[in-house]
Amino acid sequence: MIHRTGQIEVICGSMFCGKTEELIRRVRRAIIAKQKVQAFKPSIDVRYGLERVTSHDGQNIEAQPVAGAAEMAAAIEPDTTVVAIDEVQFFPEDIVPFIETLAARGIRVIIAGLDMDFRGEPFGVMPQLLSRAEQVTKLHAICVVCGEEASRTQRIVNGQPARYSDPIILVGASERYEARCRSHHIVARN
Repeated sequence: MIHRTGQIEVICGSMFCGKTEELIRRVRRAIIAKQKVQAFKPSIDVRYGLERVTSHDGQNIEAQPVAGAAEMAAAIEPDTTVVAIDEVQFFPEDIVPFIETLAARGIRVIIAGLDMDFRGEPFGVMPQLLSRAEQVTKLHAICVVCGEEASRTQRIVNGQPARYSDPIILVGASERYEARCRSHHIVARN
C-alpha cells in the first residue's frame, strides 16, 4: 500500500511484547512496496549492536543511531517516504514536533516505544506521541509470574524490584527486566 498522506503510527507496550518485531514487520512491508525507508534508534541503545534495530528474538533491520531530532533531521534523505524510530521514549522532547513535521510533509512515521516506565508511569514523550498518532497499537507480553497478559515492565535489581527513586533510564533486556501484569508489578517505595 502506497501512502498518500503523512501519518504517525505508534506501537507501544511493555518490554517483551513484540514492539520492535512489529516495527520491523511494517518496515519490511514498506520496502516490499518499494517505498524509501529510513530507520533510526537512540544512540544510547547498544544492546544488540549499534547500527541495527533488533528484536529480542533476533529479527533486525539496519538503523542509524542518533542522539536526537536534529541529528535525525540532518540524516533524512529527500526521497524518504517512511521513517521508523525504535525506542522513541529515550529521545528528548524535541522529537515530538520533529515527528509532527515529518507527518505534515507527507511522511509515514512508524514509532515504537515503552508507554510506561518501570514505575508504571507514562514514559517520556510517549503520552504526547500517543495523543497525536493516527494509529496506535498496544501490544501485551505474558506475565512471568502468573501467565496472564502483561502491560507493565518490572525492573529487577539484585533479584528484587527496583526502588521508585531509581533512575528512569537504564537500558537492558531480560537481565534487568520482566514483563508483569498489573497485579504482579511491584515498585519498592524507599
